[in-house]
Amino acid sequence: MNSIVNARLKQIKPSPSMAAKIVVDELRRQGREIADYTLGEPDMPTPAHIARAGQEAIAGGDIRYTSPNGTVGLRKAIANSLEQTIGVRYGMDQITVGAGAKQIIAAALTASLEPGDEVIVCAPYWVSYPDMVLLGEGKPVVVTGPESQGFKLDAATLEAAITPRTRWLILNSPSNPSGAVYSATELRALTDVLLRHPHVWILSDEIYAPFTYSGQAHASPVQVEPKLVERTLVVNGMSKSYAMTGWRVGYGAGPADLIKAMSTVMSQSTSCPSAISQAAAQAALEGDQSSVTEMVEIFKKRRDLIVSRLNAIPGISCAMPDGAFYVYANVQGLIGKKGPDGELKTDLDVSLFFLREAGVAVIDGGSYGLSPYVRFSFATSTEVIEQGMDRLTVAVSALMAG
Repeated sequence: MNSIVNARLKQIKPSPSMAAKIVVDELRRQGREIADYTLGEPDMPTPAHIARAGQEAIAGGDIRYTSPNGTVGLRKAIANSLEQTIGVRYGMDQITVGAGAKQIIAAALTASLEPGDEVIVCAPYWVSYPDMVLLGEGKPVVVTGPESQGFKLDAATLEAAITPRTRWLILNSPSNPSGAVYSATELRALTDVLLRHPHVWILSDEIYAPFTYSGQAHASPVQVEPKLVERTLVVNGMSKSYAMTGWRVGYGAGPADLIKAMSTVMSQSTSCPSAISQAAAQAALEGDQSSVTEMVEIFKKRRDLIVSRLNAIPGISCAMPDGAFYVYANVQGLIGKKGPDGELKTDLDVSLFFLREAGVAVIDGGSYGLSPYVRFSFATSTEVIEQGMDRLTVAVSALMAG
């Protein structure tokens, strides 16, 4: 029977993090105890005042369709938040709200790409960037930010990657999966390149903005070079900072014509974001921010713990991330070792060894475009971190001894 699925979709892979969650859930259903480090999802509850705002929206009948680009109240709250954090004042027509930051990015690429347009993505990258470019009929151009450069893109590499077909540069700082944070100086080197190429836009994914740990605050390209505001889309959302992953609220701020086009795309897919979630998101942005500060302090302690424990395991080395809540551990020392199921030839083999022999779930570096690494999320409890590291120490020590 002929397949109805188009050729473009056949290039697209399911999200590795979502696929890993399915595997973990199935193993748990079978009775396996799994220390799960796969999902970037804070383990804290949504702060009470935010959840209460959602409940009050339901009780008050705030349950109808909203504008495709979000309620005026939420967009005003977003505008105020962005002015306070990155120093740019956006108008109501320059902000749109979607069902998570992922939908915002997908809508931007759908609204802007012509077939064959190029999008520069720096590996290691968030797993969805290249596939969303392909869905938009664009071409992902993957460049590498090596560990020796802190997993960051430098100006020379960016300059060499730009062609007449380049449409976007996607920047993610703090980064998933590496935790890399671009300093204002590093961003200045990149923005100087972009000033010379006015056809290239910046998609600045700032979803992990509050999560910096080394005294280096988050910086946005539009702070560093205000001339680029007119061709930058700033993307953020509620999922990480406010432990609201399931509420599904993200937002984008940028030039009005792009925002209008993105809102049209979303109006024809989801109509509008959830009214209830938007009420909660407005309360999150306008209310007490102490829960965010507390979360950052908790994650900093977890970061220090997991990096210390990983670096004590033979065959694994782990750089200290400056932000987000992930570590990108180098497993080159395990490649070539023989496990119960044969030789570990790739970081995917290593991740499967961790799962089978230690009950530790991670995601392989190949999914993020740079091997040989595995990503651990430390958005989980100290107890789970200690438990998983204990199991990993035993399993890897046996592997190295064999």
